[in-house]
Amino acid sequence: MIRYSVLFIFLIMASCSQPEHLSEKNKQPKPTDPRVQPGTAAGIYTPGQHELYDGRFKIKGSNIYQAGTLLDDSPWDHMDNNATNLREVSGSLLIDVNEIQNTGIFSANLTLPEGEFVVDLERFHEFSACQDGGIAAFLFEHGNAGCGDSNWPKSLLYVAGWGYGKATLNGEILYQDYEIHFMVTQGMRHRDTLKTVLSPASGEAGSVNPAAQQLDFYIRSPERNPNNHPDREVFDHFFAMHVTWQ
Repeated sequence: MIRYSVLFIFLIMASCSQPEHLSEKNKQPKPTDPRVQPGTAAGIYTPGQHELYDGRFKIKGSNIYQAGTLLDDSPWDHMDNNATNLREVSGSLLIDVNEIQNTGIFSANLTLPEGEFVVDLERFHEFSACQDGGIAAFLFEHGNAGCGDSNWPKSLLYVAGWGYGKATLNGEILYQDYEIHFMVTQGMRHRDTLKTVLSPASGEAGSVNPAAQQLDFYIRSPERNPNNHPDREVFDHFFAMHVTWQ
């Protein structure tokens, strides 16, 4: 009986002393998706895990800049991550949406040198699965997040919307049924220089400032133009450096 007991204990100890590299190798890494990112030291609850979550986001943006102008000749760069062709414009951006129901409004009312520029998102639309019906909240997008393109650094999006809408200039239709995207993110641009860094020097966290927020939006044409950045015939891009939640 003693001999069998010693053998049993030996087998248990052998299984517990498996080399660390083998045990790590057998572990399955968590998949990367817009809510699970590599290298994070902390997690957050998704909106639906909170019993008081009502899906309502009412947010205003001010201190607004435009990348380029409405009248730039191709080729142009309307991302302008180097902040070499930005101009400050007056006006306001308004988000009033219900993320659960995928309803609400996004509007921009801006005074540009070219005139009064008004953008309205008229119909929310999901272009990819991570966009959750057209409005999504508290997910990672851009960079290597697995959602969105790499024209912006990876950031936590507090709320974002996608869809189709129109723009008017001095009351006349300028664009109709163009794609629109808005997003409230961590600070993607430097507070003072307004420059954006697409990739961090090290680590998996996006090259953003989590002590700041900004509100970006664009309206873009269905027609493409590979000479432009991004590669659209029209890509009007604005961002607000002051974000107010209501």
